[in-house]
Amino acid sequence: MFDFDEVIDRHGTSCAKWDDMGPGFGVSAEDGLAMWVADMDFRAPQVVNDALHRLADHGVHGYFGDEKPYKDAIIGWMERRHGWTVASEQIATVHGIVAGLAICLRAYLQPGDGVILFTPVYHAFAKILKANGMRIHESPLRLDADGRFQLDLEALAASLKGDEKMLVFCSPHNPGGRIWTPEELRAVAEFCAERDLLLVSDEIHHDIVMPGARHMPMPLAAPEHLGRLIMLTAATKVFNIAGGLTGNVIIPDKALRERFDVAHRATGTSVNRLGAVMVTAAYSGGDAWCDALCAYLAENARVFKQGVDAIPGVSMMPLEATYLAWVDFRGTGMEPPELTARIRKDARIAANDGPVFGTGGAGFMRFNLGTQRSRVEEAVGRLQAAFGDLQ
Repeated sequence: MFDFDEVIDRHGTSCAKWDDMGPGFGVSAEDGLAMWVADMDFRAPQVVNDALHRLADHGVHGYFGDEKPYKDAIIGWMERRHGWTVASEQIATVHGIVAGLAICLRAYLQPGDGVILFTPVYHAFAKILKANGMRIHESPLRLDADGRFQLDLEALAASLKGDEKMLVFCSPHNPGGRIWTPEELRAVAEFCAERDLLLVSDEIHHDIVMPGARHMPMPLAAPEHLGRLIMLTAATKVFNIAGGLTGNVIIPDKALRERFDVAHRATGTSVNRLGAVMVTAAYSGGDAWCDALCAYLAENARVFKQGVDAIPGVSMMPLEATYLAWVDFRGTGMEPPELTARIRKDARIAANDGPVFGTGGAGFMRFNLGTQRSRVEEAVGRLQAAFGDLQ
């Protein structure tokens, strides 16, 4: 029904993922594999492209207004897919989730305030926190016997400096692909409540869930703590429309919304017309595509994990959500320069170095599996050859 195997050439399309491999990673665009930045190599659902065609045929591209169909699509998706009831007035549209986080920082904090991150975690969080003058308080995740990330709230509590005002939580987790349990989500919310911390829950990957797994939105896991909760969501990852730069900041509490709205208005931005049209179409007619995508990505993850786990000293973290594989190379005993050289120069793969995700990332690499199966299989073969002397 959906052809995710079709290889689409993205070279020369101002595509960050493929056209920036050379400058960013020293990997040739001619024969390199782009497995870094988190967008996919699949066409968006036909309903999205049809909506864009209608816009182009109309030919007038003025300011976006009448947000009701757009917000209704968001509300319907959250209710239908997640059992989460969202009111229209709770939704603020921003130019991407990182921009939304930046507005939160300006709405609620002052430069120098402490913000907690469970690391390793999505690297753009640290960048935007530093750019806004915040102090980053890292709480390293620990690995359990199954190689999965676990929170260590006891160690975090003991390490606090007293100036922390916010905790930014990544659910599902990027780069680990963890779906946090309802009990873990409640524990995080209660930790914040006990210390009067604002809780920002980034759930941008909440629709990319492996078959049989289930993600729970933070408002459903901890409904008694809505007064301190800010939700970050978007259609961009699951429907591969990140270029539309359209995300949602959903705030249940009225007082928090009002403070956010003041900071949001100060940016002088408004809704991106193309992004809103794509989101409306995707959330209104993309259910079957989303289900098929998750099944395809699950098989990609199986193929990749089986292949890299066969390399001595290498293992991939079990993937429950996202299309991002977190691979542990520490068992090879290699220093970072040699590890990077083998992946970039020998395997000719552009992948993210673990340390950019913060404390706990050393010895790991993140690989983007949101691509055609043939490319995943090619990547496995290249990695096995690059580390062939370990066999």
